[in-house]
Amino acid sequence: MECISIFEMLKIGVGPSSSHTLGPWRAAERWLGELKQAGKFKKTRFVKVYVYGSLALTGKGHATDYAIMLGLSGADPEHIPVEDIHQTVARIKNEKTLSLAKELPLPFDPDIHIIFKREFLPFHANGMEFEAQFADGSVLSDTFYSIGGGFVVKEEQVYTSHNKKVFRRFPFPAQKGTELLAHCKEERQSISEIVLENERSLRSDEEIDAKLKRIWDTMLGCMYKGCHTEGNLPGGLKVRRRAYDLYFDLMTVQKTYNTPEEWLQSIRKTKVKFREILKWVSCFALGVNEVNASLGRVVTAPTNGSAGVIPAVLMYYMVIDNHKANFEHVKKFLLVAGEIGSIFKKGATISAAMGGCQAEIGVSSAMAAGALTELLGGSPEQVLIAAEIAMEHHLGLTCDPIAGLVQIPCIERNSMGAIKAINAAELALQTKPENIRVPLDKVVSTMWETAKDMSSKYKETSEGGLAVEVFLSDC
Repeated sequence: MECISIFEMLKIGVGPSSSHTLGPWRAAERWLGELKQAGKFKKTRFVKVYVYGSLALTGKGHATDYAIMLGLSGADPEHIPVEDIHQTVARIKNEKTLSLAKELPLPFDPDIHIIFKREFLPFHANGMEFEAQFADGSVLSDTFYSIGGGFVVKEEQVYTSHNKKVFRRFPFPAQKGTELLAHCKEERQSISEIVLENERSLRSDEEIDAKLKRIWDTMLGCMYKGCHTEGNLPGGLKVRRRAYDLYFDLMTVQKTYNTPEEWLQSIRKTKVKFREILKWVSCFALGVNEVNASLGRVVTAPTNGSAGVIPAVLMYYMVIDNHKANFEHVKKFLLVAGEIGSIFKKGATISAAMGGCQAEIGVSSAMAAGALTELLGGSPEQVLIAAEIAMEHHLGLTCDPIAGLVQIPCIERNSMGAIKAINAAELALQTKPENIRVPLDKVVSTMWETAKDMSSKYKETSEGGLAVEVFLSDC
């Protein structure tokens, strides 16, 4: 039974893409670790990286080359000051030198040593081959795959070495929604309570709370930054940041805050009508993904491209629906969301390169819908009904980013996914489980079948859809 921690589904990293940025970054780190373990690290004289398939086709727009350089340099995507990213990359490019793992200076020119190859490797669309050349002329290479959400695997492995350490330890493992509901029924507990027991098999309550608090603080800080930053996004499309303008149009009280938490409290004082609710949710979602598009720090939920849905829906609950909401509500929300995301990962995919945008925005909307339903008092059955409704209406959604950038249509799709999640939760709360005809497990398997049938040009390759209908010259 595959056991995936919610902290694997909700990772802190740097934008714009979990599969094309965070994944290659982590792959580079892991490869360096294996070089050291093999006793080959200090003997290395040159390194090359070959990038394949979807990674190659949209890698420049997704900053895959940046991620590889930063990973090889030993920087940590969770903690690196984002303002240092461009400086570090510029230094490597200008000096044609890279300090491998911050220890071993090597000649390195990204135009020569990072090779983008359009062909696809058989195992997965996001393949990378790392090659080390040694003083005696010998060469050692290894291939990794970024399978979505920052997960990295080798072809001969089903799971990462980190995950192997935590498998078969969950007291309530669930591969499918039906298994999760069976645990809830047998234990007479909510989904969040079942998931919490699983997490307790890996870490203490204090560690769980600290990690969840850091995730929420990152989400809140990301929304705050997005709503207070104006101008155009980088990349050449000249996309105007919209969260800033939308936020200051919505804010009806005088600015009296200095921190993200004070900001949250100030929003609670605004007068909100139905139309403004839609705008607020969109504002939060847009803000997150505008930060993501500019190499900012976000939480993969379950991916970077869909990072705005869950924070926007949780923020909706905290500032619109329940002004008394506190960390305990945040905790329940994230526990449920992470579990729903893991069910989709086990039964289908969270990689747009494998399943199109249904695997990103669709999954994030399902995660948010189910989590919101529990906070609103829904039963475990209604939680999964909400997740099913949200995904059902994202089936077939393609991934066709213009110029390979995580901007159009990606940013707006997060606001759409958040609105759908809220609507799905409300519909689920009015639904009796015995009247349901499409259970969550059926929509998971349907999503996977749809993914396999989808043309590769709609799977994060920028070879179809908007990506070929709209050009940089049009913008």
